[in-house]
Amino acid sequence: MQNMLVRLIDLPDIEKQKSDLLEQGIIFRHPIAPEKSILTDWVKANFSDYWASEVEVSFSFQPVHCIVAQQDKQPIGFACYETTSKNFFGPTGVLETKRGLGVGKVLLVMALQALKNKGYAYAIIGGVGPVEYYQKAVGATIIEGSENSIYNDLLKKNGGQ
Repeated sequence: MQNMLVRLIDLPDIEKQKSDLLEQGIIFRHPIAPEKSILTDWVKANFSDYWASEVEVSFSFQPVHCIVAQQDKQPIGFACYETTSKNFFGPTGVLETKRGLGVGKVLLVMALQALKNKGYAYAIIGGVGPVEYYQKAVGATIIEGSENSIYNDLLKKNGGQ
């Protein structure tokens, strides 16, 4: 998997999408310390151990370097930033049943905006799966030669993960 670069100067406006989703009861916010185990366990159950570890790291910052989408007081999506490396976006995920509503794009742009607010002009999306999604959503471009990345040689549980 390759990394992508995002120019943070002209991120898309998501306020209308956020407002429309709020009308459906979907709230976007930074989680707080009492929610750490709930969110980490949810990410582990719905995505992966690796991503759960990154969510856990996000709670070592103030504000937490993660944004959660919730509905009926339950997580439905999340996006982390600066958990694996400085200026990196990710991981991020949305429940399959909630995909296609725009939740992922709102989480993406909110996390990238947080990086912009930290003073970055560009951000890196690490280990990208859906290249076309990021190209369309935020104008991300592939970083040539990034196949050899910080994600190479990750430790694996017996039998792999």
